[in-house]
Amino acid sequence: MKSLAIYNTMDTQADTGLPDPHQDTFSKTVLGFWMYLMTDCLLFTSLFATYAVLHNSTFGGPSSRELFSLTTSFTETMILLLSSVSCGLGMLSALKNEKKKVIAWFVIAFLLGATFVAIEFHEFASLVQEGNSWRRSAFLSSFFTLVGTHGLHVSFGLLWMLVMLLQVFFLGITVTTFRRLVVFSMFWHFLDLIWIFIFTFVYLMGVI
Repeated sequence: MKSLAIYNTMDTQADTGLPDPHQDTFSKTVLGFWMYLMTDCLLFTSLFATYAVLHNSTFGGPSSRELFSLTTSFTETMILLLSSVSCGLGMLSALKNEKKKVIAWFVIAFLLGATFVAIEFHEFASLVQEGNSWRRSAFLSSFFTLVGTHGLHVSFGLLWMLVMLLQVFFLGITVTTFRRLVVFSMFWHFLDLIWIFIFTFVYLMGVI
């Protein structure tokens, strides 16, 4: 088993007593991305708060109970969870320097994420075709903004994942590509967590 083989490629300076530049860069990158995720968390918190205030402001239009399908949203949840699991398995393969498995797991994660976006787009298109666009009520405006913002993040994540797949394919598992995979996996798991809150707060509570 090639356990943690990626670290064998690092030019560590432990023997000289000098700090390891790779580790320093890795720590700064992860810390910086954690700070970004906190700002993104504040963004979603404000959108959740807005939805909480406006979700009953239907102005005579349909309510969440009439519009939302728990089956569809639960399917989306399972798909995104499976995508997150695939991403995690891809990271485990990266630790073992198993390039082919990394690519395979991330391709699965990509396909599942793309399916999630397709289902969400279909849901939005159906609502608009039925005359229930973001213009109809404050409730629908807050709904489209909250869920749509998450969908845009997932779409960006898919582009990012595609770039990472190409880098791993051509460059292999190096110190740099591994660091980028770690940062991406943090982003992908964060989106999964946000969706759990959306499913619970918007869809589940909206239909009961």
